[in-house]
Amino acid sequence: MKGIPGKATRGLPKGARLICADNTGARIVEIISVAKIGGVARRYPAAGIGDMITVSVKKGRPELRRQLFNAVVVRTRRPYKRPDGTMVQFEDNAAVIVTPDGDPKGSAIKGPIARESAERWPRVASTASIIV
Repeated sequence: MKGIPGKATRGLPKGARLICADNTGARIVEIISVAKIGGVARRYPAAGIGDMITVSVKKGRPELRRQLFNAVVVRTRRPYKRPDGTMVQFEDNAAVIVTPDGDPKGSAIKGPIARESAERWPRVASTASIIV
């Protein structure tokens, strides 16, 4: 896993709550940790588009609540710059629950996903309906 391409700022710190954009039964998830992040002393760990994160389900089906899952960030409200110079921003922060290998656990993804996360996670991209 490489870093985020372009000038994407990591706009989702640890503890941020995101919408779960798939049909696994989870509705709201909270970031517990960010995978493969090189930490700096006293810097709060944060995630951006396409990052693999560990999440805890806060709202959803009772059998999923208070469990830890891997997820991929697919939308952020924080604007980021693509290499061609365009700025991209979404209406909400959203993630998709995946296996440790990157296979989505759900069979459908609601709403658009960013091209950066689609390029980095091809199995998530094949499940998505819209790639922006």
